[in-house]
Amino acid sequence: MQTQALAFDVFGTVVDWRRSIARQVREVGERLGIDADWDQFADRWREGYHAGMERVNAGRDHWKIVDEIHRERLDRLLDDYGMASGLDEIEKQALNRSWHRLDPWPDCVEGLTRLKSRFVVAALSNGNVALLTNMAKYGGLAWDCVLSAELARCYKPDPRVYQTAAQLLCLPCDQVTMVAAHSFDLRGAQAAGLKTALVIRPHEFGPDGQPDLQPDPEFDWCARDLPDLADQLGC
Repeated sequence: MQTQALAFDVFGTVVDWRRSIARQVREVGERLGIDADWDQFADRWREGYHAGMERVNAGRDHWKIVDEIHRERLDRLLDDYGMASGLDEIEKQALNRSWHRLDPWPDCVEGLTRLKSRFVVAALSNGNVALLTNMAKYGGLAWDCVLSAELARCYKPDPRVYQTAAQLLCLPCDQVTMVAAHSFDLRGAQAAGLKTALVIRPHEFGPDGQPDLQPDPEFDWCARDLPDLADQLGC
């Protein structure tokens, strides 16, 4: 069956979360007169995101949207970095919404526009719907629709997330292609019956990170960026 829709992972695949978060946290830290390794802050915040989702999927925690998971981790980090006493509740809420204001990778606005000319393009992220909607407005991301793990009430790579997306699009799973920079996400999609496309993001985790650069031979496509994927898909 031919692909009718492309479902995109967002954090790391479409937006540069690490530099975006480090920049915004640095601005707050400088205002408070605090000097720290803000790239490390971003990494530690991201670690809490993954750990929180794992607890939900394993049944060790009740359902929480990503905004709530991010806030729990942020409160711990603000204590660790000596920032908690310098921020009131409104400022902490605004800082937590840094994840709503992530910069797209330079190729993404063009690439999504080209892909949209032929396919339905949808966000399919663990981020909650409000977060993804605000991020799309901020970054100019031309989604046809915003889908989220929130709609399945579990997190990727649980197969229900991918299957729910296909059901909401009224498509069989094999007519939806998951596009992501992370092999675990693509393997989860593959197990749920979706097609798969790896987009390589060598700078997602900074100079010491370990991005997924080698595609599984069972993935359907591998692209260096979204315009390259558009070329391969005939857009």
